[in-house]
Amino acid sequence: MESNEQIIAAAPPRDTELVIDVSGITKRFGAQTVVNGIGMHVRRGEIYGFLGPNGSGKTTFLRMLCGLLKPDAGKGTCLGYDILHQSDEIKKHVGYMTQKFSYYEDLNLEENLDFIARIYQVQNRRQAVKDSLEKLGLYARRKQLAGQLSGGWKQRLALAASLIHTPDLLLLDEPTAGVDPKARRDFWEEIHQLAAAGLTVLITTHYMDEAERCHRIAYLAYGNLLTSGTVEEVVTGAKLTTWEVAGPDLASLAGELRHKDGVTQVVAFGNTLHVSGEQETELRKAVEPWMKAPYRWKQVESSLEDVFISLMEQSQDNFK
Repeated sequence: MESNEQIIAAAPPRDTELVIDVSGITKRFGAQTVVNGIGMHVRRGEIYGFLGPNGSGKTTFLRMLCGLLKPDAGKGTCLGYDILHQSDEIKKHVGYMTQKFSYYEDLNLEENLDFIARIYQVQNRRQAVKDSLEKLGLYARRKQLAGQLSGGWKQRLALAASLIHTPDLLLLDEPTAGVDPKARRDFWEEIHQLAAAGLTVLITTHYMDEAERCHRIAYLAYGNLLTSGTVEEVVTGAKLTTWEVAGPDLASLAGELRHKDGVTQVVAFGNTLHVSGEQETELRKAVEPWMKAPYRWKQVESSLEDVFISLMEQSQDNFK
C-alpha cells in the first residue's frame, strides 16, 4: 500500500505534458482532515478515475483543483497555473460537472447553453451553442425546457454546458448516477472521444465497470489515498486471494466464515460467495473445513470490486 504523500503516475504515452502536478494537498474543516496530503501527476489526454466511499474527500479534492476551494497545505499547478495563487485563471480553463443537476429548469436547452457561454465570454457564441447542441445530439430538443428532461438527457445538457468554453480539463463528479445503462455507455463513448482529442478528464464514480474504462484510477478513503495505478496494477498490488463458493444456504456459510482468522471479507456475488484474504495459506486453512459437498469451491482472480471492498473495510472513518 502506498503512503498518502505520493505521486500518481499518469498515462497516455503520446503526450507527456503534465496537466495536474500537485503534492501534499490537504484540506481541513474544523478539526476534521478531509483530504490528507495527496499528490497527483496527470498527463494530457488521460482519463483518471476517483473511487471511494461517500465522504472520502473526492469532491473536495476536485474543488481544490479547479479553484473553488483553497488547500490548507500543499502546492502545485493545474494547467500550468499555481493552485494557491492563480485560481481565477484555472477556473477559465476547467469544465466542472457537479453531482446535482445545476442548470435552469425553466429555461430551454438552447437558453441554458447560451447563458453559460455568456458567462465564459465565448466568441461566436450563437454558433458555439449550435455546435454544442449538435455534437451531443441535443439540437432537436433545443426548445425543450431543461426541467422536462429525463436523467440521461439532463446529463447530456450538463456535459454540453461543461464543454461550451472548450476547456483543457474536465472534472466530472459522479456524472452517471441515476441514468440508464445505455445513457452511461453513450456518455463514456463521448468521454473517450474527448480524451483522444487531448482533453484531460478526472471523474469520480462508484461503478466498477466505469473505473475499468479509465486509464488510471485512485482509491480514496476518508481523506487518504490508499492505492493508485492502472486497474491491473491496483488488483495485483492488493495481493488478495479469492475463492468462489457455490452451494446451499450461503447466507449461513457467510456468517460462519466472516469470523475466521485469515478471512478478510465474504461478499455475495449472485448465486455464489467470494471469500478473500490477504494471506493465501491462512485463507486456505480457514475455509478448508467447508471444502466438501454440498459446496463447490474454485479459486478465482480477485476483481476490482473485491479489492475496493477490502480497502474500504480496512479504512477508518475520519468522522468517528
